[in-house]
Amino acid sequence: MTRFLFVCTGNICRSPTADAVMRHYLRAADLWFDGRVDSAGTHDYHPGHPPDIRTVKAGRARGYDLSPLRARAVTRQDFTEFDEIMAMDRGHLAFLQRMQPADSQAKIGLFLDFLPGYEGQDVPDPYYGSGADFEKVLDLIVPTIKIILKEKAMFRLE
Repeated sequence: MTRFLFVCTGNICRSPTADAVMRHYLRAADLWFDGRVDSAGTHDYHPGHPPDIRTVKAGRARGYDLSPLRARAVTRQDFTEFDEIMAMDRGHLAFLQRMQPADSQAKIGLFLDFLPGYEGQDVPDPYYGSGADFEKVLDLIVPTIKIILKEKAMFRLE
C-alpha cells in the first residue's frame, strides 16, 4: 500500500490538514493503519506542537480531527519510509528535490497537480490570513485527497 507524506513550511497548517483529511477517508473505508500517512515541515519551527488552532477549528467544523497531530521537520529517512511525498507549494517541492537522497525511490510532486485546473499551483499559506483562508485550504485539499485516493486505486469516493 502506498505511504504518503505531505509537506509544508512549519507543519502546522497545510500539511497537517492534508494528513488529517486523508486519515479521515482511509479510516472511513477501513483502510487505515499507522505509518501510511504523515506530514512534516521543511523547517523545524514548531517541533512537537499541535497544528495552528485556526487549522484545527476549520478542520473540526468539517469533521476532520487534527488534534492528535504534532509538527516535525522532514528528514532524510522520510525518503525511504514514504512512497509519495507531496509538497504544498513550489518552494517546498524545490526543497524536497534538493534534499532527496540519490538512492531514494520516493516520488516527489506538487500536491495540487492532482486537482484539474490547479496543476502547478500552490496551496496558499493561510498562516497570516483570516478564517476564510483556512477554509480555502480545505476547499483545495479535500477534493485533491479524494482524487489522489481514487487515482492510487485505493477506493472510490463519491
